[in-house]
Amino acid sequence: MELIEAIIKPFKLDDVQEILMKMGINGATITEVKRHASLKKPAQPSATYWIDFHPMIKLEVVVPAERRADAIEAILHAARTGKLGDGMIYVSPVNQALRIRTGEQGIDAL
Repeated sequence: MELIEAIIKPFKLDDVQEILMKMGINGATITEVKRHASLKKPAQPSATYWIDFHPMIKLEVVVPAERRADAIEAILHAARTGKLGDGMIYVSPVNQALRIRTGEQGIDAL
């Protein structure tokens, strides 16, 4: 299992959720966050400038390892605007998942 954390622009959330639901990936945790980063101007690779905090959405989904690549590609497609600050995707392994209500474990808990 893999945890995919996507930091995306708030107005792209519906697009990302819709494509994941069409893929059968249900159940996400969504958090409002603020992102701050230093960026390099494309025309001047040595020039770094700072941007202020910007509101973003952090979407977290756990998927079976074999669905990781498809889920990442779907998020990239749905969240991309092509402009600075589109966000980031982080992927981490998940060793165990348990559904509290039923006691289901592993993939069955998803």
